[in-house]
Amino acid sequence: MIKKLHGLRRKWKDDFYDSIKDVARHPVVLRMKLYPHHGNTNCYQHCMNVAYYNYLWCRFFHLDAESAARAGMLHDLFLYDWHTHAAKTGDKFHGLTHPDVSFENASRLYKLNKVEKDIIRNHMWPVTFFRFPRTKEGWVTTVTDKYCGACETSRRK
Repeated sequence: MIKKLHGLRRKWKDDFYDSIKDVARHPVVLRMKLYPHHGNTNCYQHCMNVAYYNYLWCRFFHLDAESAARAGMLHDLFLYDWHTHAAKTGDKFHGLTHPDVSFENASRLYKLNKVEKDIIRNHMWPVTFFRFPRTKEGWVTTVTDKYCGACETSRRK
């Protein structure tokens, strides 16, 4: 039984990387490594964490795991340091505005499907009170994003 679970986990990990490799290697997406996000985690690593757990949970529940993983990699594609953003731009509502910025950036790079659009636009619920996920994969991402953010912040040095 344990061998079977390890084999399944290895296969799912390989399938995950196959589904996101074009996104993860894109030069614009790689720029996310330049921006700190939660604790000592950069934006790219945070998105990779969300993408991976999205994939696992959605695959487990027989949902669209590939779209959830790809959108997880793109959900915070805002390309600035949100810690200093307000002082530089006057935009004090990063939590409310970055889903739209990320969506616009992702839309320039990829033709997004319905699930991917929902995930990127609505992942900040409940902060964005009236913009809540409309897909099951969107709900998974909302929870996964909060979980990963909390774990990353708790590892701050």
